Amino acid sequence: MAKFELKLPKMGESVAEATITNWVKNVGDTVEQDETIVEVATDKVDSEVPTEVSGKIIEILFQKDDVVQVGQTIAIIETEGGDAAQPSAAPAKEEVSVEKVEKTVTQAQETVEAADFNASEKFFSPLVKNIAKEEGISIAELEAINGTGKDGRITKTDILDYVKNRGSQPAAAPVQQTSAPAPAQTSQPVASKAAPVSVNGQDEIVEMDRMRKMIAHHMVQSVQTSAHVQSFIEVDVTNIVNWRNKTKNAFEKREGEKLTFTPIFMEAVAKALKDFPMMNISVDGDYIIKRKNINLGMAAALPNGNLIVPVIKNADQLNLVGMAKAVNDLADRARKGKLKPDDTQGGTYTVTNVGTFGSVFGTPIISQPQVGILALGAIRKVPAVIETPEGDFIGIRQKMFLSHSYDHRVVDGSLGGQFVQRVAQYLESFDPNRDI
Repeated sequence: MAKFELKLPKMGESVAEATITNWVKNVGDTVEQDETIVEVATDKVDSEVPTEVSGKIIEILFQKDDVVQVGQTIAIIETEGGDAAQPSAAPAKEEVSVEKVEKTVTQAQETVEAADFNASEKFFSPLVKNIAKEEGISIAELEAINGTGKDGRITKTDILDYVKNRGSQPAAAPVQQTSAPAPAQTSQPVASKAAPVSVNGQDEIVEMDRMRKMIAHHMVQSVQTSAHVQSFIEVDVTNIVNWRNKTKNAFEKREGEKLTFTPIFMEAVAKALKDFPMMNISVDGDYIIKRKNINLGMAAALPNGNLIVPVIKNADQLNLVGMAKAVNDLADRARKGKLKPDDTQGGTYTVTNVGTFGSVFGTPIISQPQVGILALGAIRKVPAVIETPEGDFIGIRQKMFLSHSYDHRVVDGSLGGQFVQRVAQYLESFDPNRDI
């Protein structure tokens, strides 16, 4: 028999950790090679982790909701035919390796079993609990840490600072816990809690799911980080509507893809970003990072009501056919929950279509660390003044609003306004006789 360490694989570029959402297999279960053993979540994408070998699960090192770093061992699988399962190495080294693994597993189990977080009335995030387990921090010590997060919650920075100073101040935590009477212990969390919400027997209380909690965190963080300001412009898209109506059936028959308005708008945004590269930037402290690639985020609503933002990589290098295929592929995989972690990474600017739900315009929140997001309003038939050499007259036109939210820390009104104006110019100058 040989023992195989199943590690959390690399989930995508810039993805360093994942949260375990569900163990598909348990200790004692037999698994086949490439069979899914655990489900994990990175940011807003759920993924499955298959086993690389066949065998029997003998140890599981992390539990549901634990945060795991890429490369960390998450389970031990016992395989048959030790010589074939292990790489060619001296027997003595194999024994040492197995012995080391068993010792690591034992230590991990002791650490996990030592802390019962259910005994505390305070809320601790999975990341904070994971760090506490690894560092052997007791519940009493954890409750004594002053949290700087919302409602006094302990953040990653808080617990890491505590671990850093723990060795230099060994007596601080025990003194607080042994000398403070019971009322003092209960007074601290009461002071940090938000005002209670009044409920009655007819109200239903539903806990946010994991994705909704992450969205809430990202939205609040963005508003607290960026100085949001908006510019609005109305666009005549009559030529685009007429061209699409004339072309969509032939396009679907030839390409096997539906032709929506989204790729047309994305094409215009990509062109405008090339014209105004200072909209295709990110902010890192006091530094501005000018992005070489134009990667367009495409906000999409999921069937459960949550939001996800897959990214069209190098959007400026795609023609309209390529853009349509990219948009349809990402939208389809988003609805089916088949997006990969890389599909939501690396965005440099985001577009959201609020018109899908009938909204005329909106004021979207910037996706950090980007500096701009464009909302596409609903296309409506409206009476408009049409200028001709023979004079002005009233006619029916297809119009929509573009709403541009941008970070006023680095994007002034002139740049933010000119950018959305350029997008409008590209849309209004669309060639109604364009070939595709």
